[in-house]
Amino acid sequence: MLPPAPSAASRLRRRLLLAGAAATALTGLGGCGNPAPPPLAPPGPPRLRRLAEAAWPHRLAIGGTTAGGLSGIDYDASTSEYLLLSDDRSDIDPARFYTAHWPAPWAVPPAAADVVPLQRPGGGRWPDRRYAEAGVPVVDPESLRLRPGTGTLLWTGEGDLSRGFGPALYESGRDGRLLREFTLPAMFRPDPAQRRGPRDNLGLEGLALTPDGRHAWLAMENALIQDGPVPTTRAAGGPCRLTRIALDGGRATCQIAYLPDAIPLRPIVPGSHADNGVSEILMLDADRMLVLERAYATGAGNALRLYEIDTREAGDVLDIDALAAGNHRPAAKTLVADFAALGLSRLDNIEGMCWGPPLPGGARLLVVVSDDNFNPLQTTRFAAFEFTDRP
Repeated sequence: MLPPAPSAASRLRRRLLLAGAAATALTGLGGCGNPAPPPLAPPGPPRLRRLAEAAWPHRLAIGGTTAGGLSGIDYDASTSEYLLLSDDRSDIDPARFYTAHWPAPWAVPPAAADVVPLQRPGGGRWPDRRYAEAGVPVVDPESLRLRPGTGTLLWTGEGDLSRGFGPALYESGRDGRLLREFTLPAMFRPDPAQRRGPRDNLGLEGLALTPDGRHAWLAMENALIQDGPVPTTRAAGGPCRLTRIALDGGRATCQIAYLPDAIPLRPIVPGSHADNGVSEILMLDADRMLVLERAYATGAGNALRLYEIDTREAGDVLDIDALAAGNHRPAAKTLVADFAALGLSRLDNIEGMCWGPPLPGGARLLVVVSDDNFNPLQTTRFAAFEFTDRP
């Protein structure tokens, strides 16, 4: 039996769909339209102004190691040097951090000073994936902060989920000796069935310290599985959990939700890789925080947006098992800067962000570094900005 003839309304809908498809074909391979434009910063003078940028050559040799994968940065005012954490999972060289000097006016690339291997419990190098050991994770370092008063280093690892190790927060001496691992909430434990918990390679990407040095904030790159999906080019992702840790007691005391944007770029080939998530956080004061969202789309490159939030204005979600619409109040965010508008020669995979030494006139020096993934098509780039706080 022949199907019934389509109605006039259905024929009109079909013509509109075909016209839309034809228009999409004429726009190239970018999909069915452009993502939403970036949100506008509040009116007023720019809060971030480019001062300088520099780059290290690919696979720069420092202390017998290959420099790259720089995912964390902090500044030590006592030695006037930057601490740079590599996210090498001990595949190329043992897990490590570097020290470097980059004085004003930042006219040349930072001068490397030293490399310090990070040690596992009991001492010695962390195992790599080829020689993984029972009971010991293959660490994936992502962010570090110098703890004021103690001179020790806090650093995060994204976890070794396939082997049962979740994201982690560690404390090490400046010599790399491991001092302790913090106890994190049970929600961060990996689930073999992958119905809840962290997603692989989307764990603790950001780390910030309150100015008094008493608390650390930890930022997940994307939502826990039970909290929602990862971002797409059409929709924002589920909420990322930002967790406050009391360093003296070593336990979580508060947790808030942060909603990352939809992916602001479209991959050149539809269906190829694209992502967006939190790559770093930094405290402005005891309660206000900068949140850096880093996006990538195959063939289109990177997008970077810096936001400000007030942690006091979000609800505490530490005791909420699964975040859903209506059961929590996420942090409201204000755009500080879209890095595409800052005059950088290239946007790359920026994962590290810290305050440098004070600038004349009361402004702050914000320094960022990119993770080159040990990929010759990417670069290890440093950039210095003048940051002006809002009135």
